[in-house]
Amino acid sequence: MHPSRDIYCSKSEKLRDKKIVVGITGSIAAVETVKLIRELIRNGAEVFPLMTENAQKIIHPYSLQFASGKKTITEITGDVEHVSFCGDVKDKADLLLIAPCTANTISKIANGIDDTAVTTFATTAIGSGIPVLIVPAMHASMYNHPIILENIKKLEKIGVNFIEPRMEEKKAKMPSNEEIVENVIRKIGKNDLKNKKILIISGPTSENIDDVRSITNRSSGKTGIELAKNVFERGADVKLWHGSGTEKAPGYIETETFTSADELRKKLKKLKYDIILVPAAISDYTIKKYDGKISSGKKEIILKLKPSPKIIKAIRKNFKGFLVGFKLESNVSREKLLEKAYKYLKENNLDLIVANDIKNVKQHENEVIIVDKKRNVIMIKDRKEKIAEKILDVIAKEIR
Repeated sequence: MHPSRDIYCSKSEKLRDKKIVVGITGSIAAVETVKLIRELIRNGAEVFPLMTENAQKIIHPYSLQFASGKKTITEITGDVEHVSFCGDVKDKADLLLIAPCTANTISKIANGIDDTAVTTFATTAIGSGIPVLIVPAMHASMYNHPIILENIKKLEKIGVNFIEPRMEEKKAKMPSNEEIVENVIRKIGKNDLKNKKILIISGPTSENIDDVRSITNRSSGKTGIELAKNVFERGADVKLWHGSGTEKAPGYIETETFTSADELRKKLKKLKYDIILVPAAISDYTIKKYDGKISSGKKEIILKLKPSPKIIKAIRKNFKGFLVGFKLESNVSREKLLEKAYKYLKENNLDLIVANDIKNVKQHENEVIIVDKKRNVIMIKDRKEKIAEKILDVIAKEIR
């Protein structure tokens, strides 16, 4: 058994049974493709490497054969590889991913020129309707060439998708492997939330005591970020409003930040979404801010907190779509947690609620119950990314 099988589906099964051809062209970024291929396999994909002649001057075909467990395609032979993988055949590939893709290859594909194995595969894939995903990599001056930009738009018009490069050190670099894999999953994954506009409000709020001190909640914002990533993978148009948590949102998720509950409340005027999830740890109490800094050395400081209007009620007032609330309790029985969760759902006219106890919350794991309007209950104890996936499975089923 090839060593690549040892990592198969070790991260997820989101690409299980998916057949992906990875085309590598003559960019120095080709050195990154061994790790990219391995990451695709970790998510369940069967990967077939494909190289141009110039790519072989940068990385050897054996490296990609080791990474994938498949013989690297370096030329079109009598086996008509381009048709076998990307033609109108029964066992064709699910995706042609070209990463990295040079300016030269982009322009050739846009103009129907087939003089390398990669461009021939691309022409065949486009002609037979197989999805094509391109990851440009080149110097910034080349990427900004008007003709290159025009050719990119030309390909986008016929359904070819591009992943924006990372502009750094005067170069258009390939984005992280994580971002590429996320886009692959988005392209050929479940797509059960495609065309849905979804807002996720995550992370803690922070209420200022003075200019240097604040009151906040213990929340990293990780659950909200995992939900946003999973929503992105499922094809939705996702927006993340993220509080002052320690967990940082990935760059490919459209994100706006907020600090206080009041700042968040001001963002609720226009909620043009189909679904809103609110895993944010929003402060139930606010404090009148002291002007300046409270001097140190005082024997006692008394802080007076006043209740803050419930954000979830304000959301429901302005939003008629599918609303998912989250409720955190401390040291209660499972029966009591269910009772409190269902009461919260009814009081706030929610479509779904996710509840948990603080004693079960760990950095990467959690234990939650999901409750719907009919009091159906699903219990999950798993890693936060798996919990996010299950929550969205339930939502997708509810709105179907």
